[in-house]
Amino acid sequence: MSRIGRQPVPVPQGVEVQVAGQKLTVKGKLGSQVLQLHQDIEAKLDAGKLVLATRAQSKRAKSLWGTSRALIANMVSGVSKGFTRNLAIEGTGFRAALEGKVLSLQLGFSHEVKYAIPEGIAVKVGGDKQNALEITGSDKRLVGQVAAEIRAYKKPEPYQGKGIRFTDERVRRKEGKKK
Repeated sequence: MSRIGRQPVPVPQGVEVQVAGQKLTVKGKLGSQVLQLHQDIEAKLDAGKLVLATRAQSKRAKSLWGTSRALIANMVSGVSKGFTRNLAIEGTGFRAALEGKVLSLQLGFSHEVKYAIPEGIAVKVGGDKQNALEITGSDKRLVGQVAAEIRAYKKPEPYQGKGIRFTDERVRRKEGKKK
């Protein structure tokens, strides 16, 4: 049995949770999110806490119990506090610029890379050399996906460390060629 699924999800002040059948809606100051629960999982709102239970005793229901609880906890946290991923751009001449809802990246290619920022995501370009990116949003999955897509344009290479990396990521450096 899942131990995570047993824990109730606390609903903080300013967050509204609605359960209509298998459709769960969470609204807060940073937006709203909707989750379609599996038919084997049921959710009940009880005294400011959301409690999940399984309808069947199948292995699949037990597996989805903890996953559903984690997704709902991320939704509640996202609409109240939000999520942030920070990226660092390292390399000579590498920089980023924001042009409306399009992120323009100069990464040493013959052309600049344009990335259309999806709805619900905010990107800030910082640093004195425009080499820091802050990606924020209320959907944890979408924030991580956008950060991963931007990082995939130029992954950090191990010899000089050039590329786009997460700020909490350690790039394992290799020793270069010896004479």
